[in-house]
Amino acid sequence: MAREGRERERGDRDERDSEFTEKLVHINRVAKVVKGGKRFGFAALVVVGDQKGRVGFGHGKAREVPEAIRKATEAAKRSMVRVPLREGRTLHHDVQGHWGAGRVVLRPAPQGTGIIAGGPLRAIFESLGVQDVVAKSVGTSNPYNMVRATFDALKQELAPKGIAAKRSKTVAEILSRRQVQSAETVE
Repeated sequence: MAREGRERERGDRDERDSEFTEKLVHINRVAKVVKGGKRFGFAALVVVGDQKGRVGFGHGKAREVPEAIRKATEAAKRSMVRVPLREGRTLHHDVQGHWGAGRVVLRPAPQGTGIIAGGPLRAIFESLGVQDVVAKSVGTSNPYNMVRATFDALKQELAPKGIAAKRSKTVAEILSRRQVQSAETVE
């Protein structure tokens, strides 16, 4: 009886885990010098998302690559954040983030643009479910700092509903202002 419950629980966990896409961003080999020579270990950086607006990243270290990836994936699932998306395909507004020397600029893009971003940023947007975005990383190419800077920017992303509530306005008033601004930039 108890075994059936554990198997059912494991099956539920597998179903829950299968809804996430995992992207390995970076693996780093580190060496520790000891009396008999060098001991090698591995550090993995993984991004996990459900492609519906939730994404997280994790860092794991172990003596072997698969174990490091597993640890990083578990950490990523624990640190997931929800990001509001416009029409389920792009960001609502321009946003900047930084972490250490890493700075990123994220901009929404018209439909059909695709993901214009490099390396770690691309992995984040694919896991997040964003289809159209323009991103630029400035200052560093270190994947750890780029990922953390991107998450700093994504945490600043606000939905029109939240902005309208803060300003005591309706969502239509906020969105109409956006449409007027985009019409002015076209002219």
